[in-house]
Amino acid sequence: MEGSLVSDGQQNENQRLRDEIAALKKQLDQSQRMTALGELVSTTTHEFNNVLMTIINYAKMGMRHDDKQTRDKAFDKINNAGMRAAKITNAVLGMARNRSEHFELTDVGKLIDESMVLLEREMQKYRISVDIDIAQDIPEISAIGNQIQQVLMNLLINARQAMSEGGQLVIKLKKNLQNNTVDLSVRDYGPGISQEKLRKIFDPFYSTKAGPDETGKGGTGVGLSTCKNIIEAHGGKIRVESSLGKGTCFTLMFPMEKPKAAVQITRGIAGTVSQINATTGT
Repeated sequence: MEGSLVSDGQQNENQRLRDEIAALKKQLDQSQRMTALGELVSTTTHEFNNVLMTIINYAKMGMRHDDKQTRDKAFDKINNAGMRAAKITNAVLGMARNRSEHFELTDVGKLIDESMVLLEREMQKYRISVDIDIAQDIPEISAIGNQIQQVLMNLLINARQAMSEGGQLVIKLKKNLQNNTVDLSVRDYGPGISQEKLRKIFDPFYSTKAGPDETGKGGTGVGLSTCKNIIEAHGGKIRVESSLGKGTCFTLMFPMEKPKAAVQITRGIAGTVSQINATTGT
């Protein structure tokens, strides 16, 4: 009887600890969601400010000059800025439409395009040239689109941060018929990661960064471990290859067919990550 009481007490204590862990995970998920939202707002606000300043400045120039050539130039710049603003708006709306927690057929190529619209100026600022190679006839995958975009933006920002002096970023999307997967790779040509650090890169809270950069991104150590959880919850895999002095390549491999267990990702995983971005941090 006494043994039974002790056993019941242990079970109650174990349950209490499990409940506490679940509550802490929920708080972490909420924190990551707020970080991602804050970074998205910061990025889009900066982009819109640049667009508005362009429109205002060329509108003033057009009003100051009567000659047709100057006014045509001003109208052309204003038109281009307006089109840029529309692209940013559509990208943000695309992310908003992808906020479902249920699996849906998702066009990964479109996620790449929308992510690059949001990060285009940041890449230009840090002198990063981007090469996008999307193969033809890529099938849609079963996914929670917003989560895949968060993972993608996390990897893109990590790649940008790895090339502090500028460089080349290569994004490839292709079918892997041998593995029956859709493979998305993000390759940078930065300094690379040592094999010792590479073994720990997906560990929770492990980071190769000393802290956030001047944009406030990076250094939390939660990004890649969460990315791994999200991709695996989609029935996929994430792989990393890196060589010192040559750069790093992350590859996301998604099954072409909907995974049997992929009816809905649990709320704990569904809320995680960044970035937009993506809480970053390798």
